[in-house]
Amino acid sequence: MRQGSPIVHKTRTQVVVEVLRERILSGDIRAGEPLRQSNLAEELNVSRIPVREALLQLEAEGLVRFEAHKGATATELSITQLEELFELRALIEPGLLARSIPQLTATHLQQAEALLTQLEATLEQEEDAVNSYSELNSQFHLSLYAGAQRPHTLEVVKGLNTNADRYIRLQLLLAGGIPKAEEEHRQLLELCRSGQAEPAAALLKKHIQTAAAGARRLVAKHFADSSKPE
Repeated sequence: MRQGSPIVHKTRTQVVVEVLRERILSGDIRAGEPLRQSNLAEELNVSRIPVREALLQLEAEGLVRFEAHKGATATELSITQLEELFELRALIEPGLLARSIPQLTATHLQQAEALLTQLEATLEQEEDAVNSYSELNSQFHLSLYAGAQRPHTLEVVKGLNTNADRYIRLQLLLAGGIPKAEEEHRQLLELCRSGQAEPAAALLKKHIQTAAAGARRLVAKHFADSSKPE
């Protein structure tokens, strides 16, 4: 008898984290908006304890900030933060990719190909394109790093991507896409498939820097007040 997939049971805190994270990243909860624990608990039909725990986890992810006499708020969009996040990505991810490429298996590459195919079709086929594109984009990049066998580095990269995700979504919402992103994704996969580690790493660095430049222009144009240093 074939064994089915295990059932994943989520705690109330995990469910609240996922709901609030998605609302913050999608812009449904605006940057700087107060997050009242009592209101959220009532809205989500849970006690205040999982809401408090969820907000603390989201604070660790950089999506929520606790301030004296104000409580929790969604973090502001910041050019300073944007530059730091993408600079760190450009420093870490190309090296991780170069290390991964020699160890990528046919299964790894098939998974990356499948994710890229979904990614390319998302903006045309799905109503909730921004959310789906953003998640698939992150999964595609992470799939190419699977051969590196650097789990701690991958966790760092996941954290950076979670925080950078707000800026990626901003580009999708306000600019309708990220110029050349789809073309560069395909080129990146082909370089990985042919084992060209150095050109792939160079292209990835350029890819990250291009996304950062586009996001920076949008934050400066649409969120001037939020981007000022504190």
